Amino acid sequence: MKNLLEVRRVSKYYGQEAAALSDVSFSVKEGEFVSIIGPSGAGKSTLLRCINRMVDASSGEVIYNDVNVTKINKPQLKNVRRTIGMIFQHYNLVNRLSVIENVLHGRLGYKSTIAGMLGLYTEEEKKQAVKILNLLGLQDQTYKRADQLSGGQKQRVGIARALVQNPKMLLCDEPIASLDPNASKVIMDYLKTISSTMGITVLVNLHQVDVALKYSDKIIGVNKGRVVYDGLPKDLSSGMIHTIYGSEAGELIFELGGKNAG
Repeated sequence: MKNLLEVRRVSKYYGQEAAALSDVSFSVKEGEFVSIIGPSGAGKSTLLRCINRMVDASSGEVIYNDVNVTKINKPQLKNVRRTIGMIFQHYNLVNRLSVIENVLHGRLGYKSTIAGMLGLYTEEEKKQAVKILNLLGLQDQTYKRADQLSGGQKQRVGIARALVQNPKMLLCDEPIASLDPNASKVIMDYLKTISSTMGITVLVNLHQVDVALKYSDKIIGVNKGRVVYDGLPKDLSSGMIHTIYGSEAGELIFELGGKNAG
């Protein structure tokens, strides 16, 4: 399978401070489910935002679907972003709007500014939104206001909004960090199903090692803006967890019950 994404020696500096990202390189195949793990402040969110250029990298290249994202102009970037869905930790929904209106916002990349402002969506787009909401078990919430939903339901609306774009890739920035374990499992199960049944590439930032081990085809470990691990879940040793997480590692390995020790 060909690479959908190649990150080549990407660095990101904010002012004169230490690098948020330093010389980061890795590749992701089409349809792959990849978890990026590391402690808070490791640079995971900055990395995702460099991929779709919500943040401009200071140096290096991002090649996505054979396009050098770091070199293209605004109209070209808009075209690229249509096929990259983004899912956020805090959902980024418009609370006063209904669930289906929030989902249809995923189509804004395909609209003129006027059509977007007026909320002009085709019947086909509305049908697709309803179909995706049903797929995510939200059929009973379609016309509720977003602020009436639980956290797990809000995140599923966020996923539906990304899917209505017809993406090739989903970037998920700590999608379960604000959720309880049950809601977290539901979200991760849906993301895995989306990847395996629709062939959509999924890149997910996670703090939880056990979740990454369970769901991923590949794991990328980040510490202080550098990639320190890029490999299979089965090869992630407790020593490597120490390298990735530093002082937090003992707690994480205890939670894992010593599995993958060595």
